[in-house]
Amino acid sequence: MLEIDGSYGEGGGQLVRTAVALSAVTGKGIRVTNIRKNRPNPGLKQQHLKALETAAKICQAQISGLFPGSTELSFVPVEIKGGKYDIDIGTAGSITLFLQCIMPALPFAKEEVELTIKGGTDVAWSPTMDYLQHVTFSALKQLGYSGSVTLKEHGYYPKGGGKVSAYFKPCRLRGFHFLKEEQEEEIKGISHASNLPAHVPLRQAEAASTRLIEAGYPSQIETQSFEAFSTGSGITLWTGYMGGSALGKRGLPAEKVGKYAADEIILELRSGASVDTYLADQLIPYMALAGNSSYTVRELSLHTKTNIWVTEQFLDVNFRIEKKEGLFEVCVS
Repeated sequence: MLEIDGSYGEGGGQLVRTAVALSAVTGKGIRVTNIRKNRPNPGLKQQHLKALETAAKICQAQISGLFPGSTELSFVPVEIKGGKYDIDIGTAGSITLFLQCIMPALPFAKEEVELTIKGGTDVAWSPTMDYLQHVTFSALKQLGYSGSVTLKEHGYYPKGGGKVSAYFKPCRLRGFHFLKEEQEEEIKGISHASNLPAHVPLRQAEAASTRLIEAGYPSQIETQSFEAFSTGSGITLWTGYMGGSALGKRGLPAEKVGKYAADEIILELRSGASVDTYLADQLIPYMALAGNSSYTVRELSLHTKTNIWVTEQFLDVNFRIEKKEGLFEVCVS
């Protein structure tokens, strides 16, 4: 059993998700202790439990410590299988974070994996589903990854109720060097709102567009207004391997939501990096599995450093980090 200290570095749920995914790939059993030890409510939450439970089913793993508040778990995989799975997280728990727990393992499955997942698509402290579709998957495709997600219904905090279908095929990962791309013609985006006046997503989009034009970036932002199980709003912007997003909340003007998302992507674009700070940590396990890959990023987040540490516990790889011209270059070979 490989012993993993769950309080290392960022010490959150991502450490557990990456460890479980790489355990499935390598066949190494793990024991993770001190799970989310430094969080206000330590231990596993409902969204973690559903992800771990699904990961265990997909790779026929023996798992223990699977209960709310658990600060220790063991996971012993057998073989990564395919199949169809229906999952209801039961809360507004993030569907994108749920997928992070299993996606790195799916290239090595025996057959296709089809998932229908209910939960949160646009919730705080996690990538939006639009970001996953348009930024994360765009980057993973360059590494040879074969998968897609389709957003069926948005789900916001606290009610959730969002729905996503996802499809993954076994594939062979390949190395890729993410370089700063020539700026595309325009930044694309989606501004959306559920059970709110139609002017809310319009105001979010207009504020974002105005801010982007001021910064010299033309944009094309689609607006969506609909009725769904939960009430909320949000906006996601993207171009290349860069994204920016913001969520609405009670008392926060729609104009500020749009401006926040625009400021986020402008900061990334002006840095001259090849990927944004959020994509940087997501790419680590895939780059290690593919080999011979690199990117530049404006800031090396604690999430990225933690993911590098966890990944190096499982795989015979060594990430090299150099600072060049104000950017961090992250390489693996």
